[in-house]
Amino acid sequence: MSEPFDVARWRPAPFLPERDARDPALIFVVAVLCFLACLTALGVIAADRAAGGWANQLTGEATVIVRARGGETPDAAAARAAEVLAGVQGVAEARALEREKAYELVRPWLGDSADLEDLPVPRLVAVTLEREQPATADQLNAALSAQGLDTVVDDHSIWIKDIRRAAGVVRWTGSGVFLLIALAAAAVVAFATRAGLAARKDVVEVLHLTGAEDGYIAALFQLRFARIAAVSGALGAAAAAALGATLRLIGGGEGITPALPIAWLDLLAVLPCPLIAAAVAAVAARLTATALIRTL
Repeated sequence: MSEPFDVARWRPAPFLPERDARDPALIFVVAVLCFLACLTALGVIAADRAAGGWANQLTGEATVIVRARGGETPDAAAARAAEVLAGVQGVAEARALEREKAYELVRPWLGDSADLEDLPVPRLVAVTLEREQPATADQLNAALSAQGLDTVVDDHSIWIKDIRRAAGVVRWTGSGVFLLIALAAAAVVAFATRAGLAARKDVVEVLHLTGAEDGYIAALFQLRFARIAAVSGALGAAAAAALGATLRLIGGGEGITPALPIAWLDLLAVLPCPLIAAAVAAVAARLTATALIRTL
């Protein structure tokens, strides 16, 4: 008795099988790249929030250094300066700091052995500005000068510029790192596409003979690697979100450090990762396959 005819046995093998022995390695590499990209995005978001918080805090405050004149004591001069500043429009509060605060700022430079009581250590006045219409440094200086006070007003503008400059550097650096990771992922997919085409060179020639267009063949690689990249992106994004959540839980309300205050809402930044990874892989596979098919 003859064996029954097995249709599956004589069915031609697909041009691109659904599974390949090299797929796990490719998924791992792309997933790691996506994990690093998501961590970069979370770091940039957290650093930008920290810089914004510091800048806003400094914007609403000013520090006044008061030096005593004539027979006036430093404490009396500081108290008078605080009283003058409290009446300036745009000032919410002015408070003369205790002399111990001034000594703490000077002591690291002079050492504990110095007798600070005998030195003319200036006093400090902490000024809280109104949020809507804060007073400017010129207004504070004018009010103090009108009362004959020897003062120096620090509105923290230099520090604010430094913080904003540092935040800009972090953003541009993060963008550069993200771009490098995307290019690395594209290179990996291009290499995998090249290897896949080289292994199926004979099949490509047969498809050409049957009238298949280059775009049709390239689309097969495009869809395959886009799907693989989407899965890899989801794995990398999930790992990055899990690490971000762990750091958030370890650090309590401010994340693991005040310099990187991770919020729960920041974890949503990893959601576009699978789509971005699929798009990068699709473009890389399409361009690579189209260029190689034309040379076969």
